[in-house]
Amino acid sequence: MSTPRKPPAHRTADDEIWPRVTRELADDLAVDALVRDRAGKAPFDEVARLQEAGLPALLTAPGPDGRGADWRAACAVIREISAADSSVGELLAHHYALSWSSRFFGPAREPGGGRPGPAPGTVGTPLHVRAAEERWLLAGGIEASRAESGSGLTLTPAGSGGWVLDGTRAFTSAVSVADRLVVGARPGGSGDLLVVLVDPAGPGVFTDSGPERVGQRLAGAGTVTFEGVPVAPEDVLGALPHDEHAAAPFTTLAPLALRLLLTEVGLGIAEGALAEARDISRAGHAGPARAARPAGAPDGSVQFATGDDPYLLLAYGELATTAHAAAAVVERATDALHHGLLTSWRLGAEERADIAVLVAAAETVTGHAAVQITTRVLELVDGEAGADARDGGPGFDRFWRNARALTAPTQPAHRLRDIGDHYLNGTHARLTLQA
Repeated sequence: MSTPRKPPAHRTADDEIWPRVTRELADDLAVDALVRDRAGKAPFDEVARLQEAGLPALLTAPGPDGRGADWRAACAVIREISAADSSVGELLAHHYALSWSSRFFGPAREPGGGRPGPAPGTVGTPLHVRAAEERWLLAGGIEASRAESGSGLTLTPAGSGGWVLDGTRAFTSAVSVADRLVVGARPGGSGDLLVVLVDPAGPGVFTDSGPERVGQRLAGAGTVTFEGVPVAPEDVLGALPHDEHAAAPFTTLAPLALRLLLTEVGLGIAEGALAEARDISRAGHAGPARAARPAGAPDGSVQFATGDDPYLLLAYGELATTAHAAAAVVERATDALHHGLLTSWRLGAEERADIAVLVAAAETVTGHAAVQITTRVLELVDGEAGADARDGGPGFDRFWRNARALTAPTQPAHRLRDIGDHYLNGTHARLTLQA
């Protein structure tokens, strides 16, 4: 296994550096992706590789030292990393979304920004800058999951303007390896939600990695219990109003940003599975000529070389077209979100609604494409070897499992209904802080 080159302390943010660094790391992760997936260990090694490549600090705004890049670059990084190892892509996606917490939920920094008031205790250096300087990997979640009636976490006032955090919350990524947790909790269990930063190594924080997942096994999902955890005033990153209608449109980009980043993970899974299947088919290591033949096709009395089989060419043509279509929709949503983030607190409700529709379309199209492609790839490449993949077969089942695990929590019917309502009636998707 090769080790990614450790980057210099200061790196220019031009278009050539990040793609090259990302490609080197993706190639490194791809070498042992199957072995690591089967081992299912906590992703300490994977996080170390990310840190060596400098990718967690990517979203620091470019400054005089040249570090940092924008959301489009971050999306491209997640997509390529996910093609090699989607679990690593998922934990990096959550890190990027959470790193903007003090921007999304802190007080507006521009006149007329529309924020309902400054967030209690929000002071000091923005989180994305602190995370980059301290080389933190962030994990956690702001809002309650749909399965929970509340946030699951409560805050009690303490002396000197601080708080005490209690409760239990499940998270889908990196809780076992994170340097800091970003969580939302309600003072007294009701009212506005405060977004706070917690050290998982501190007293009163207990992490349980939980049961093994069907897919995305290395994303580091688990449950965290907080028992009397002190939260200093400077670790309150911002606030979310209890009434979602009182939230600024820019604040409600937070769940859209996470959804789009996870959509990039799904697109990476689809493209990674298709690329690896193509390599195997080119090498002639599988029997795709039989596996690719649809019902009613000739029984194989006419033999073709692997690269000349018309049914194999048809299968790859359909799958490549599906991947290209998903990529086009995702790239349009990425451009729209990028523009919305640059607009910042000046973003209007109508612009936010248009972004929400594009993200929902990207999420729906890509989720379908990822499942379709990874399912078909199993037929094309694994064939009869799929049953004994754990004994050394191609192991393409991991792409299918990862796609299923990633897309299962989404509700495409709801997304499609919102898209249809917007298209037919011009209705704006409601401002919401739920992912």
